[in-house]
Amino acid sequence: MIQYEKTTLDNGLTVICNTDVTTPFIAVNILYKVGARDENPDRTGLAHLFEHLMFGGSRHVTDFDNRVQQAGGNCNAYTGNDYTNYYTILPAAAIETALWLESDRMLWPKLSPRALRVQKNVVIEEFKQNYLNRPYGDLWLQLRPLAYRVHPYRWNTIGIHPSHVENVTLDEVKNFALSHYAPDNAILSISGNIPASRALELVKRWFGDIPPAAAPRQKIPVEPRQRAPRRLESASHPIPVPSDVICIAYHAGGRATDNFYACDLLSDILADGESSRLHRQLVKRRPLFAELDAYVTGELDPGLILLHGTVAAGTPVHTAERALLDEIQHLVTDGVTPRELQKTAAKIETRLACDEISYHEKAARLAALEYTGDITLVNTERHRYAAIDADTLRRVAAETLRSANSSTLLYLATNR
Repeated sequence: MIQYEKTTLDNGLTVICNTDVTTPFIAVNILYKVGARDENPDRTGLAHLFEHLMFGGSRHVTDFDNRVQQAGGNCNAYTGNDYTNYYTILPAAAIETALWLESDRMLWPKLSPRALRVQKNVVIEEFKQNYLNRPYGDLWLQLRPLAYRVHPYRWNTIGIHPSHVENVTLDEVKNFALSHYAPDNAILSISGNIPASRALELVKRWFGDIPPAAAPRQKIPVEPRQRAPRRLESASHPIPVPSDVICIAYHAGGRATDNFYACDLLSDILADGESSRLHRQLVKRRPLFAELDAYVTGELDPGLILLHGTVAAGTPVHTAERALLDEIQHLVTDGVTPRELQKTAAKIETRLACDEISYHEKAARLAALEYTGDITLVNTERHRYAAIDADTLRRVAAETLRSANSSTLLYLATNR
């Protein structure tokens, strides 16, 4: 059981404090409710660009990383479709260093022409390195717009094209900061060796006088129900690839829905570990695939359950695809076995228990679950999984793993 105290300051900042006396450290985690979904379709990649800019210094701090390292800590951040998350890990006695740094860059981030130029180049090079100059790097750039037509989940956090970041202006970046990087659009969670009352006192000292943005939330378009299968066979790639890859995406429920939990269980039953169904049938017994994976994306709005497989050398891609679809149909028709459900539920129970051990994981989970709208899931999520039986999984599989709900990308090997 994770004990926590939650408070909302007068300026709208949500503060969550968890005391963990088993560690001498502390994690200060700040989640901003802005991600790729909050971008303009003509200016994608802006949330990720701003993540980089936030490490470029602020009014009173020239080097954010150096200040953290001098205090014996480390820091990092990541941008997702729904939010951007920053965290700093320090000895507990140095908590005010983290709070000072985070408050300074919330209020006065360094947004100069030079800083923007430098970080633009960094992000553009990251785009090229990870998505254009790496085998299979552009796979997601093709799969997301195949699965989504109107929702901003149709682009990746890196953006649609490097030109979007290249062409962004300093005024656009400043407006982005004013609208999203403010206390009323943030969740600050702290976990570590400090009394919750003391942590809250320090947060009020450093953040209490920062004014809210009071900016209206952008209206996110609702993705229409998919009513026919979609398909793309891609044979032209920026970098040659040696093997065919099959990706099948099915629309699933959002992070807070029962459908998400059922699909998470289904994905683990299908492809989590060597004893999973797809690995046993299509990698070991019939070696049609070199590897297979399945997972849920877990976004706030309806996300995806994904199947991803690298076809074994010498296997025709359409033969492998047919075999994969047959296994999906077996799951829909026959359901899961009691052994599969028991094993998968035990794995999830172990994973959730391990998350309760790490103060860093607790800080991140508390903030993320608060953003879903139900922070109590930090202690009750295991019950959501445990309540799912074989009949429920069979029903959800039939509703979700349908041809009409699928988007298939065949990423074909070069010189096949």
